[in-house]
Amino acid sequence: MAVGAIKRNFGAMSAVGRGVRLVREALQGGERDYTTMGLRRAVLLLGIPMVLEMAMESLFALVDVLFVSRLGTDAVAVVGLTEGVMTLVYSLAWGLGAGITAVVARRTGEKDGEGMRRATGQALWIIVALGVLLALPGPLHAPGLLRLMGASAAVEKLGTPFMRWMLGTNVLILLLFGINAAFRGAGRAALAMRSLWLANLINIVLDPILIFGLGPVPAMGVTGAAVATVIGRGCGVAYQCWHLFNGPGTLRLARRHMAVAWSVLLGILRLSGSACAQSLIASASWLFLVRIVAAFGSDAVAGYTVAVRIVIFVLLPAWGIANAASTLVGQNLGAMQPGRAERSAWMCGHANMLYMAGMTLLFLALAPWAMGFFTTDPVVGTTGVLALRIVSLGYVFYAYGMVLSQAFNGAGDTRTPLWLNLVCFWLVEIPLAWLLAHRMQAPEGVFIAIAFSESLLAILCMSIFRQGRWKLMRV
Repeated sequence: MAVGAIKRNFGAMSAVGRGVRLVREALQGGERDYTTMGLRRAVLLLGIPMVLEMAMESLFALVDVLFVSRLGTDAVAVVGLTEGVMTLVYSLAWGLGAGITAVVARRTGEKDGEGMRRATGQALWIIVALGVLLALPGPLHAPGLLRLMGASAAVEKLGTPFMRWMLGTNVLILLLFGINAAFRGAGRAALAMRSLWLANLINIVLDPILIFGLGPVPAMGVTGAAVATVIGRGCGVAYQCWHLFNGPGTLRLARRHMAVAWSVLLGILRLSGSACAQSLIASASWLFLVRIVAAFGSDAVAGYTVAVRIVIFVLLPAWGIANAASTLVGQNLGAMQPGRAERSAWMCGHANMLYMAGMTLLFLALAPWAMGFFTTDPVVGTTGVLALRIVSLGYVFYAYGMVLSQAFNGAGDTRTPLWLNLVCFWLVEIPLAWLLAHRMQAPEGVFIAIAFSESLLAILCMSIFRQGRWKLMRV
């Protein structure tokens, strides 16, 4: 028995050692062939940095609310309503990223290094052009957009500079998302992770300094949160560009890769157009939901805003696993291994399900504690706790929904998630949220509608994914 116990202890220590080495290898990055190594190893080497990348992205929103909440309910409402508008920008960035990842991953799987670099160069032109177009009108219409979102006069006055900073720097958001999408498609997930680590570290340091003031730096209030975020993102983009044009590796771009190649550019636009549309449909539904919640007052909006930030903090690491599925599906289809592509998607889905189930249990048990970090207002806190608990009831379904949606996108089938989003969010979620909120005379109706529609989306994704038509897509 003693010998058996010793063997088990050594086995456990060996497994821990292998796990530590795997994590270290994933964080170090480097170029690998994810189409030939063991599938479980490929999922972990891609998934670990992608999960950490998305966790860093979620910190932007969470840190801002953490500090801004010290300024009062109106300041939190400013962030929440602005983010409601910014979700449209994030949707475009996410949609562009989905198309970029699909093309770059397919070329990577085909071992077409020149095609991979040319696709990345064309993506940069699309990102910059779209960023400039969005940045021009946004700051001018900031007050009107806040009023459209249901802001009170006080919130509009307080939030106009904040929204102008956020809308006027759209190009940084698009570049940060787009370049990281290219890194992920090429299998360089650690580079994407590090760029967001840098951006978040700077944002975390600058937030309290610019919001509350320090020494000669004047207090900027809620506007300081926007300035800190912009500076952090700008530094992250600078890090990305250095690696893209000066760093080692097969993704390094030369001048020839920036020459306009219309066939490649239009191919990315075709895929990204559908991906942007699916994301815009989902994000526009959140705009309507915020507007429905706003009918119950600023306290309800503040509680909903804090809860959504916490939910995003939890969901973005799950999106990291989904992004790993997108890359693996794209690369394996490029390598003519559709069976391996399908197995990688389901393996990512199972891992995501375990993570999200754990988050459901945590929210059910610790939602009041989580809300307590952001507010002491009893009405705001109660609304947020209800939102966290109700929405989390669908997390096990969300886990598969987000992974399989990204698997479709990684395969180049961006239209299937588009139609599914249209049905689940516009034809189901919005009408159901309005009906339940008015029947219940409370924002909880909105939270129930979110849980139901997201679960429906996941079930439909699983059914269609099993049919396998996505394996035939050309990118």
